[in-house]
Amino acid sequence: MAHGSSGLRRVVRELAKFGAVGGAGLLVNLGVFNLVRHLTDLQVVRASVIATVVAIAFNYVGFRYFTYRDRDKSGRTKEMTLFLLFSAVGLVIENGLLFAATYGFGWDSPLQSNVFKFVGIGIATLFRFWSYRTWVFRALPTQEAVAAVAGPESFLTVTEQSRKPEPRAGTRVG
Repeated sequence: MAHGSSGLRRVVRELAKFGAVGGAGLLVNLGVFNLVRHLTDLQVVRASVIATVVAIAFNYVGFRYFTYRDRDKSGRTKEMTLFLLFSAVGLVIENGLLFAATYGFGWDSPLQSNVFKFVGIGIATLFRFWSYRTWVFRALPTQEAVAAVAGPESFLTVTEQSRKPEPRAGTRVG
């Protein structure tokens, strides 16, 4: 049972870090959205797409170097490609809802636009959390994850210990 509770603690910790980065990204997204809407004559969905792209860049840095810093770093090109792919799907979810509210129902006041943008971000965030943790920022095997968090010296120690041969049956150790 202890193993299960440590796994639950790990997911809760990951969710909290994801939420911290995502919360900051939410502020960036809504801030840029409202700034672009206030300072330009761009249509609401175009302003939203610009804000989402800025937030995606902000979030990548936060996820890679804070939330998932202990995850596999060996395939950065693949990681970035998958991150951008799943972020694009999230962008479509987020802005598709805003598009439907704005052009399908005519809900285009600043308050309505912010509410539907916020709801779209929420739905897209559920998808992003699942996809990022499952496909983008893949977990390392346990021994490597401990070494990645502890630092390079402990990785060398772990690696050296794992290379020691096992004593053979019938051989005296000591």
